Amino acid sequence: MSETIHPFDLLQQLAERCRQLASGLPAQTMVAETWSGVGFRLAGQTMVAAMGEVSEILHEPRYTALPRVKSWVRGVANVRGRLLPIIDLSQFFGATASAPRKQRRVLVLDRDDLFVGLLVDELFGMQHFPVSSFTTSVPALAERFRPFVVGAYVGDQASLIFNFRALARDQAFLDVAI
Repeated sequence: MSETIHPFDLLQQLAERCRQLASGLPAQTMVAETWSGVGFRLAGQTMVAAMGEVSEILHEPRYTALPRVKSWVRGVANVRGRLLPIIDLSQFFGATASAPRKQRRVLVLDRDDLFVGLLVDELFGMQHFPVSSFTTSVPALAERFRPFVVGAYVGDQASLIFNFRALARDQAFLDVAI
């Protein structure tokens, strides 16, 4: 008469057999420290912002235009019961948006006293860069971006690090009335 094997014992035998037959993973000889951010295109420039600066990413919402504001202020949108000012960041920097509307995204900043949606041309999603590829000598950059770019990660192409905190302190950005 055959002896019955308990299901738990059978699972343990199967797990042990899998461990014996499993191939080992290659050893990682060096751990590279990385920096992560949100990649986007702004006025033809590839940019990246620190993950902590962007609280949300939205498709371009419907918004209501506001009277007596500068042309780069698109209007306000109702986002989950909060009024979100929508700013066309390309237009703020004197460029025209080249991307189709369906490609554009709004980066929401919600920090301290600032709650604003910044419309960018294209979103690349989360980007990871080796810390060793950071440089403060920024490649050819339009003068209008200089106060807001703190460095770059250089690889196949340079990704400029955009500082939204500097933008939030900029008087020209805060002065929206005409």
